[in-house]
Amino acid sequence: MHMNTVSKFLLVFLSCSFLYSENILEIYNEALENDPTYKAAEYSYLADKQIVVQGRAALLPSITLSGSTNWNEYYQDDILQQEYNSFSKSARVSQPLFRLDSWFNFKRSKSLTNAAEADFAYQQQSLLLRTAELYFGVLRAIDNLNAAISEEKAIKKQLDQAQQRYEVGLSAITGVQEAQLAYDLSKAARINNEGNLFSAREALNALIGREIFSLDELGESLDVSSPYPNSKEEWVKTALENNYQLKASYLRKDAAKSNARSAASNHLPKIDIVGSGSESETNQFNYEGFEINGQGIPVPAVTGRRNYAIQMSIPIFQGGAVSSRRKQAYSQYNEADENSLFAERRIIQEVRSQFSNVVTLVANVTAQEQAVTSATSALEATQVGYKVGTRNIVDLLQAEKNLYSAEKNLANAKYDYILANLRLALAAGTISPSDIVEINNLLN
Repeated sequence: MHMNTVSKFLLVFLSCSFLYSENILEIYNEALENDPTYKAAEYSYLADKQIVVQGRAALLPSITLSGSTNWNEYYQDDILQQEYNSFSKSARVSQPLFRLDSWFNFKRSKSLTNAAEADFAYQQQSLLLRTAELYFGVLRAIDNLNAAISEEKAIKKQLDQAQQRYEVGLSAITGVQEAQLAYDLSKAARINNEGNLFSAREALNALIGREIFSLDELGESLDVSSPYPNSKEEWVKTALENNYQLKASYLRKDAAKSNARSAASNHLPKIDIVGSGSESETNQFNYEGFEINGQGIPVPAVTGRRNYAIQMSIPIFQGGAVSSRRKQAYSQYNEADENSLFAERRIIQEVRSQFSNVVTLVANVTAQEQAVTSATSALEATQVGYKVGTRNIVDLLQAEKNLYSAEKNLANAKYDYILANLRLALAAGTISPSDIVEINNLLN
């Protein structure tokens, strides 16, 4: 039988498991170093950390030093008559004394930096979930493909048997046609699942930037239980205290409020203490016979100057710009307030939804375990009936297919249960690398 490219890949993928399989903890540690989304979030955080430094700078003294040197030559009738060089240096110190706009901008910068830190913390938590989703996405695709292959083989045997019965006159052609349709559909399902495996595998490859051939599978030691605490509102309370997206939203609201107060304070006076000093030195060279009105050119050797001042500025009329910026800033604050309210409601909804999902999946795993038990018993009974002649090959193949399908459904239910718990923990803000370690301990 001809083996296409996808089937060849599947054979290689599965055979690699006998050589070396990678676990989810290894994948996660690589993702920390190689996932572009996470690394971009890290650099964004490092950039935003500088916002508070820049905001603080407006409250600190400003010191400026400058210096220059000049060389001068004087000619008369193309004859050099005099030359001199000069040096100058100056310093200026300015200390804000009363700048409410700068003070509120500083508070704004602190809130924005803290919001950036919360955003990065969420990205760290999100990477845990994304890694698990992609990892179990590959395992799920493998299980689904194995089930599709098993079903295709079973239906092919049914088709062959129907063809034999038709050829000896024991059944009508319609039986062959129905079996052929079932086989064609199963073949299409198998091909579709092969494509899904490729997609799932490539998504995991993109996370860490290299190709993965084999993964550790989920073992039998998974303990399925209801969420703890077993109270939806307790989880909501935890989320309101710990969810990093919500924290970032609150901090951006604080930043918008400080920005509005800064814009409003631009109506107030600004007072600075300013001090400056300068000094210059000139070295002069006179040439014999050079005079102007019988006198040489006097150039002072050293001069200096110092200045101290308290400067105050009051905006009187700026064309309405100050009032406009104040109104704009307060509207932006109201927008941030509504955004934080939306974030709060969205997170409450997410927590309640994921809590209910975990509870449902606990029941689903239990039901799927019972389905496997029932399918196993049914197969055993069918095998006995086949041996004594009361059941035919079609019944046996169908029983085998039912068992494999039940096992696939059970595995998928366990994947869903694990991921639902992680999504609940992410919404509550409590997910941590220890969760990945615990999942890793369930693999073999």
